[in-house]
Amino acid sequence: MSEALPGGRGPYGLSGKVAVVTGGSSGIGAATVRRMAEAGATVIVGYNAGADRAAALVGELPGQGHLALRMPMEDSAAIRDAAAAVQERFGRADILVNSAATTRAVPHGDLESLDDATFDRILITNVRGPFSTIRAFAPLLRTGGDAVIVNISSLSAQNGLGSSIAYCASKAGLDTMAMSLARVLGPEIRIIGVSPAGVNTDFVPGRSKDAVVRQAASAPLRRITEADDVALAVLAAVTHLRLTTGTTILVDSGKHL
Repeated sequence: MSEALPGGRGPYGLSGKVAVVTGGSSGIGAATVRRMAEAGATVIVGYNAGADRAAALVGELPGQGHLALRMPMEDSAAIRDAAAAVQERFGRADILVNSAATTRAVPHGDLESLDDATFDRILITNVRGPFSTIRAFAPLLRTGGDAVIVNISSLSAQNGLGSSIAYCASKAGLDTMAMSLARVLGPEIRIIGVSPAGVNTDFVPGRSKDAVVRQAASAPLRRITEADDVALAVLAAVTHLRLTTGTTILVDSGKHL
C-alpha cells in the first residue's frame, strides 16, 4: 500500500516513537494508524464503539507492541484512564492524532432540525473531546521534548459548508483552539491541523459515493480524497514540518479556490 522506510529507520522514520490515534479503528484514523506503524511507530488505536475493528487492525499492523484502547470523546475520565494506561505501559507518547469526530447531515437552511442534543453531541465530540485528550496526554507528550499533535479538521471550518452548521462550527473551533494551545504547549509540543474536503469514507451518514465524486470534480485537481491521502499529510506533518505549529494545512485538491 505504501512506501515506508524499512523498519521506520532513517531521518524521517518513527522507530522508537509512540503514537496515539483517537478514532483509530476506521476511516482516516485507521489509515493514519497504518502509516504510523509502517513508519516504525508503536501505535495506540483509540476507539469508542469499534472494539472489534480496533483489535483486528492491531493484529494486522507491522511491528510489535501496538495496543487498542477505548477513548470515548464524551468521557474525560475515560480519556484520562487511557492516558494512564499509556503511561504505565510505555512511559511516554510522542505523537497524538485527534481523528475521532462525529456529525449528522442536516440541511443548513433547516434550523429546526438541528436540535440541541445533536448540536451538543457534535461540539462535545469534535471540540471538547480533542481538548480533553490533549489535556490528558500533555504530560506524556512533554516527556520526550519533541512531540507533535495533529488534529483532523475540515475545509468546512473555512468555508462554512459541510454536513451541518454544527459540524462547521466544531471544526472552526478546533482550529482556533489549536492556535491557543500552540502558544502554551511549545517548545516541547507542536500542534498542526490537517483539513481535508470530502473524503471517500462512510463518515457522513447517508452521503453517497456519487456526492464525493461530484465534490471532487469541482476542485482544480479533480481527484477524490481518500483516507490514505489524509494519512500521508498527517505523516508529513509529523516528520517534515519541524517548524510548523498553530496552523492548519488543507488537503482538498484546491477545493477552497
